[in-house]
Amino acid sequence: MTTNDGVVKAKQSLPARIAARTGGGVMRVFLVLVGLFWLLPTFGLLLSSLRGPADIGESGWWKVFSAPAQLTFDNYSRLLDNKAITDSLLSSVLITVPATLLVVVIGALAGYAFAWMDFPGRDWWFIAVVALLVVPVQVALVPVSKLFGAIGIFETTIGVIVFHVAFGLPFAIFLLRNFFAEIPRELLEAARLDGAGEIRLFTRVVMPLGGPAIASLGIFQFLWVWNDMLVALIFADSQSAPITVALQRQVRQFGNNIDVLAPGAFVSMIIPLVVFFAFQRQFVTGVMAGAVK
Repeated sequence: MTTNDGVVKAKQSLPARIAARTGGGVMRVFLVLVGLFWLLPTFGLLLSSLRGPADIGESGWWKVFSAPAQLTFDNYSRLLDNKAITDSLLSSVLITVPATLLVVVIGALAGYAFAWMDFPGRDWWFIAVVALLVVPVQVALVPVSKLFGAIGIFETTIGVIVFHVAFGLPFAIFLLRNFFAEIPRELLEAARLDGAGEIRLFTRVVMPLGGPAIASLGIFQFLWVWNDMLVALIFADSQSAPITVALQRQVRQFGNNIDVLAPGAFVSMIIPLVVFFAFQRQFVTGVMAGAVK
């Protein structure tokens, strides 16, 4: 088909026409429905946590729509009276927050060094860091357990934190180094001409520009550490066990105490969801950074 300007345009294919027609409101509605479907288990767990043990045993959580009188906060009162669960929530915070902050800080410093500082063997060191990304956690459980036992941090909160930091750093350094390397060299040279040293350059120029990538890394690390059970099950004792291990032990000891497990599982699930949605804008920006030049 030839236009008045003599430009020949290829006829749109059927998939292209369908994509063009569904790219507006229909696609938005579809994505909203997918999001609601993804949140359905969380919503069901919330309603289950607000029902009594007898009601949970008799019917599913959707029964509350026809019998709203079932809803009660008694389960959460029992949860707060369960010392094992409340202590495990505190342990989760004491493990997750330091493990996340240390990975972000150390990873940012190392990423800047690999991106913009010259030192002997820099490229070989970075290759070694990238190689560590393929090491499975399960391979290191036995040797690291023996090492932690020898230095006295096995079955302690510090041991769990150190393990998460060690296995979180390779990905953190790889991610931030690649992001920092995209910063224009002219910008850094201009800051050096103004008298900025490496520390001021890192804190005043690189860190603000790397905010989206750092936020994305923080979310990834927080979710991984908070939801972890394998590492905590091996390296934490009963006094430092996080919420994931505490819930697992509750199931093993009291198989029918759903009135405690349901609210405990919901609290354990809702905290990472709140963190994700609170920083979703920075997360999306960090993931898309570098995609468009």
